[in-house]
Formats: sequence, C-alpha cells, structure tokens
Amino acid sequence: MLSDYVQIRLDNIEKRKQEIGNKKHRKLQKYSDKFNEIFNFFLKSNRCGILTFCGYKVNVDFDVDGDDGKFGFRRYENGEIKLHNLKSRHPNILKSLIISKKGWGLWLDQWTDGIVECTFTKEEILKQFEENDIKIPDSFLLDFENTIIRKKNKRNKIELERLKKITNST
Repeated sequence: MLSDYVQIRLDNIEKRKQEIGNKKHRKLQKYSDKFNEIFNFFLKSNRCGILTFCGYKVNVDFDVDGDDGKFGFRRYENGEIKLHNLKSRHPNILKSLIISKKGWGLWLDQWTDGIVECTFTKEEILKQFEENDIKIPDSFLLDFENTIIRKKNKRNKIELERLKKITNST
C-alpha cells in the first residue's frame, strides 16, 4: 500500500495531466508557419465570400469544453475527428474553415474547367484573392497549375482523336 504522501502526489500528477493534456495534445497545439498560412487562407477566403460553398452541409455544435477553432481544424486535418461529430468552443470558425477547405477542392475543379474551356482566365480567378489581400499558399498554387495542365492535356488528347476520326473518314 502506498503512503498517503505518495498517493496525494500521484493524484496531483493525474490532476495536472488532465488540466494541461498529454504530450501529443500539447505538441499538436504548436502550429507551424505552413499550417498558419493554410489556416489564414481558408479563414480569410470564407470571410471575404470567395469560398463559402462546398456542396455539403457542415454542422458544428457548441461545446464549452471543446477545442478552439484552430485546434479543432488541426484535428480535422489529421483525421482525428469526422464531420458527423464536430464540437468546438468556436463553432463558426471551425465551420467556415471546413467549408473553405472542402470548397477549395470543388471550386478548383470548376475554375480549371472554365480556364480550359476559355470561359475565363486564371488571372481573373487569382485577382479575386489579390483584391481581398489573401495570399494563396504555394502548394495550392502548384496544385492549381498542375490541374490546369492535366485538364488541358486531356482536352487536347480528345481533340486529336476527334480530328483523326474526321480525317480518316474523308
């Protein structure tokens, strides 16, 4: 049996762990510059009205003891929490971040389709972000460029095959 002093000491240690969280939890609350850049991009994009639709209804419940918006987004990014059980101290922030993240994928596809079809230009899309003083992360710009190139190559391949059929039939 442990002495009273040792038991009190162990109880205090457990209580302290509960208050500050475990080592993994504390480590996740240290945000890299890249994460902060992505966080700010999604938040500003939603607040300025550029990425406000994602094609999916996102519900975030308020919970006083839940994570703050930034940490909740971090946990969502890491796959620790799913869309059906979102709770946060800052539900509006977390909701807007998730909508923006999902909306980026949707709108990236739509914008690149329009660029490939020459409905509008890449500069028109990027101008929206510049006007609202939103810096797009380099990894997202690279994905944007690669998607345009991939879709143009696919369109060109289809057109070449169509032209071959036309010339072979005449």
